[in-house]
Amino acid sequence: MKKNPIGAYILRNWYLYLIAMVSMVISITLDMCAPMVTRNIIDKVIVGGQMELLTGFLLSLLGIGLGRAIFQYSKEFIFDMASVNIASDMRGNLFRHIQRLSIRYFDKNNTGELMARVKDDVDRVWNSIGFVGMLIIEGIIHITCVLVCMFQISPLLMLIPLAVMPMVGYIAVKMENQLSDVYDAISEQNAELNTVAQENLAGVRTVKAFAREDYEIDKFAKHNKKYYDLNMRQAKILIKYDPNISFLAKLMLLLVIVAGGILVIRNQISLGDLGAFSEYANNIIWPMEILGWLSNDFASAIASNKKINKILLEEPEIKEEEQPVHLDTIKGRLEFEHVSFSLDNTQILENIDFVLEPGKTIGIMGMTGSGKSSIVNLTERFYDVTKGRITLDGVDLKKLALSDVRRSTAVVMQDVFLFSDTITDNVSLGKRDSMQQETIRNAVRAASAQDFIERMSNQYDTIIGERGVGLSGGQKQRISIARALAKQAPILILDDSTSALDMETEYEIWQELSKQKNVAKMVIAHRISTVKNADEIIILENGKIAERGTHAELLAKKGLYYKTYEAQYGDYHNAMSVATSV
Repeated sequence: MKKNPIGAYILRNWYLYLIAMVSMVISITLDMCAPMVTRNIIDKVIVGGQMELLTGFLLSLLGIGLGRAIFQYSKEFIFDMASVNIASDMRGNLFRHIQRLSIRYFDKNNTGELMARVKDDVDRVWNSIGFVGMLIIEGIIHITCVLVCMFQISPLLMLIPLAVMPMVGYIAVKMENQLSDVYDAISEQNAELNTVAQENLAGVRTVKAFAREDYEIDKFAKHNKKYYDLNMRQAKILIKYDPNISFLAKLMLLLVIVAGGILVIRNQISLGDLGAFSEYANNIIWPMEILGWLSNDFASAIASNKKINKILLEEPEIKEEEQPVHLDTIKGRLEFEHVSFSLDNTQILENIDFVLEPGKTIGIMGMTGSGKSSIVNLTERFYDVTKGRITLDGVDLKKLALSDVRRSTAVVMQDVFLFSDTITDNVSLGKRDSMQQETIRNAVRAASAQDFIERMSNQYDTIIGERGVGLSGGQKQRISIARALAKQAPILILDDSTSALDMETEYEIWQELSKQKNVAKMVIAHRISTVKNADEIIILENGKIAERGTHAELLAKKGLYYKTYEAQYGDYHNAMSVATSV
C-alpha cells in the first residue's frame, strides 16, 4: 500500500475546502475593512467634526462584526467537517490495512503501538488538516492582506513589521526543528506506555495472583517518567522560544506607535492613518504569536504521519496469487505433502506427511513445542510452508483464494478469545449476517453449553466481559466450540480445546461431534481420551512424526504414545488390578 495519501483525501473533499476558503477570504476581507472605517471615524468625525457620518460608520462596524462572525463560524464548521471526514477515512483505511497484514507482523509488533497509531497519530494528522491547517492558511492570507493595507497607508512605517517578521520566522523554524525530534520520541514512548498499560490491564488477574502489583506499578512509573521527561523537554523548548516571539510582536506594536506618532507630527500621515495602521499592526500580532504553537502541532502531525506511513508501507507476507483459484464447493480433503516449516532460522516442522479425508478424524499429540499448533497455523495459511505443500481438495493452498482457505475451516484455538459482546454474537462470528438463531442454539447444544447459558439472566443476549471475563475456563471453551460448530465448515480443527473440561462433558461433546459424518476433524490434544477414537493418531517429537497409527496400534508399539498412556492411566489400571485381586 502507498503512503498516507493526504493530498488524495483533501481532493476528495475539495468542495468543502473551497467553501471554507471562500468563507475565510470574506471574513479576512471584512477584517481588513474595519481599520479603514476606524480611520474615517478619526479623520472625518473626531478631527473633521462631521458628526452626521458617525451613525453610518458605526453601522458599518456593526455590519462588519456581524458578517465576520457568520463567515468565521462557517469557515471553522466546514473545515471541521472536511477534516472529520478525512480522519474517519484515514483511520478506517489504516485499520483495514492492519487487518490485511499477516500474523507474522503481529508477532513482531505489540498491540499498544498499533493502538497509538490508529488513535493518537491519526488524531494529530486530523488536527493538522483541520484547525491547525486552517489557522496556518488564515495566518498567511491575513498577514499578506495586512501588509498590503499597511503599504497603502505608509510604505515607510511598513518597514517596521517587515524587519520584525523575519526574526519571528527564524525563531519559529528553529523551534520547529528541535520539536520535530522530540515529537518522534514522544510518539514512540506513547506507544510503549500504551503497551504496558494494555498488557497489565489484560493480565490483571495474573498480576494479582502473583502479588506483582508493586512491580507493575514501578514498571509503569518508569515508562510514565520517560513520557513525562520528554514532555518536559518539549515544554522547555517552547518556553525558550515562545516568549521571544511574543516579545518581538509587542515590540513591533510599540515601535509602530512611536514612529507613527512622529510621522503624524510631521504631517506625513493623518491621525486616522496611524489609528488604522496600529489596528493592522495589532491584527498582525496574533499570527505571529501562535506561529510557535502552529509549528509545534504541525511538527507533531508530521511525526505522526511518518509512523502511520511506516505501517502502510508494510506488505502482508501471505498474499493471494493475482488470479487465485476459487472453489465453488469445498469437500474438506486436507493433505500435507512432506511439509517443512522454519521461522526465524528455527526449524519447527520437518517432513510432515498426512491426509485428512472428509468424515475422518486425525489426532495429533506431542510435547509442548513439538509443532502441533504450527500445523494449525499452516492449515489456516497464517504462515507459508518452507518446503513441501499443503493441498485442499487437491489444490495447493498458495493457489487458493484466502477467503476459500479460511472458510474451509472452523478453528477452536488453544488460547480462547471471546469478544466483549453477547453470546449470540460470539457464537455467530463466522456468519454473523446470515446465521439463523436455530443454528446458534444447535451449536450451543452440541457444545454442552446450553445449560449454563440458559441459567444466565439474559441467556443468549448476555454480554460477555472482555476476553470472556466472568466465565470459567470450561465455559469459555464450550462457547468457543459452539462458535466453530455454528460456522459449519467442512474441516473442524480443535487445538487442545477441551483441556478445561471434565471427562463427562468432554465425552458428551465428542458424542455430538461423532454425528457429523461429513466433517473432517483435526484434533490436537495432550489427553489420550481426546484422540483415542481418531482414525489416525500422529505423535510429534521435535517437529517430526515420531509415531503414527490407531490407538490400538500405538499401544502395541509401546513407544511414546504408550508412555503417555501409562502416565495418564497407569495409576488407574494399577488400582483396578489391586481391587480385582482383593
